[in-house]
Amino acid sequence: MAETGLQSDKAIGLGLLFGALGVAGAVVMYVAAAEQLLAGWGFALAVVFGSLAVAAIHVFS
Repeated sequence: MAETGLQSDKAIGLGLLFGALGVAGAVVMYVAAAEQLLAGWGFALAVVFGSLAVAAIHVFS
């Protein structure tokens, strides 16, 4: 019998939350392109939250 994986609601919810926060970080990076320090922080937020989104989906699935 084949085993099937089920994704929990927590995986979907946290993935969407961290994905939205990652997009917000990318928007900060785009809007603040003239100021390098703020754009760098926006990039850092986008990378961190994007990584957390992928991790949350893998951990809770």
